[in-house]
Amino acid sequence: MATATERVPGAPERLLGEEVLRVRGLVKRFGSTQAIRGVDLEVRSGEVVVLLGPSGCGKSTLLRCIAGLEAPDQGTVTIGGLDVAELTPRELPLLRRRIGFVFQGSHLVRRLTARQNVALGLVAGGTPRDEALAQADGALEQVGMAWAAERLPDQLSGGERQRVAIARALVNDPLLMLWDEPTASLDPVVAHEILQLMEQVVAQTERAMLMVTHQVGFARKVAHRLVFMDGGRVVEAGPPEEVLAHPTSPVARRYQALLGA
Repeated sequence: MATATERVPGAPERLLGEEVLRVRGLVKRFGSTQAIRGVDLEVRSGEVVVLLGPSGCGKSTLLRCIAGLEAPDQGTVTIGGLDVAELTPRELPLLRRRIGFVFQGSHLVRRLTARQNVALGLVAGGTPRDEALAQADGALEQVGMAWAAERLPDQLSGGERQRVAIARALVNDPLLMLWDEPTASLDPVVAHEILQLMEQVVAQTERAMLMVTHQVGFARKVAHRLVFMDGGRVVEAGPPEEVLAHPTSPVARRYQALLGA
């Protein structure tokens, strides 16, 4: 595993450290459909990598394989130096607690308050309830939702629920953050607000982050690397300004056109 830090192109400019995520030769099939076709990928601490590509190209499936929510048919996923496939049933949940996952929908438990939803994973992992709730309060403050700590999900708007879901992903102090199109189900104004919050999270932390989004302007602003997928494969990757200025794949050229570049 790499130990030296280095400065790489991209925004925000930051020092990158050790490799957190390594994916090699990943293949995932659903019946006769091959959703992922031999993907290789790395993300280092402090690095933001954004996955771009058409719907159905395998981006979300890749994230779910990385998080251990889907079992790959071939290949390896290594997080923090640990091969996920080699972990025991007891060890896998411990690793999952070091992964923050923000889904397209908030997936909050409707009968629990916002602070209880955020604290749920901590309590399940053995953190004393009072300590977990205190940490949840801090995470809600970070995403601008402290005022809603005692609200139930049905008392919140879609954007507010997604903010609570982001707090839930942050509260475990994750080694790796995975974002799966968290603005996909929101109206444009609320989606813009969530993208602004995501920018703040990126600026305030040194975590490794892997994001799926169709927001190419946002991706260009926050990413160190853009990774373009099509048909379950990585077809192009590189620093945003480089690949968007001189794209070589049809997918990247389509995203370039969205920017009017």
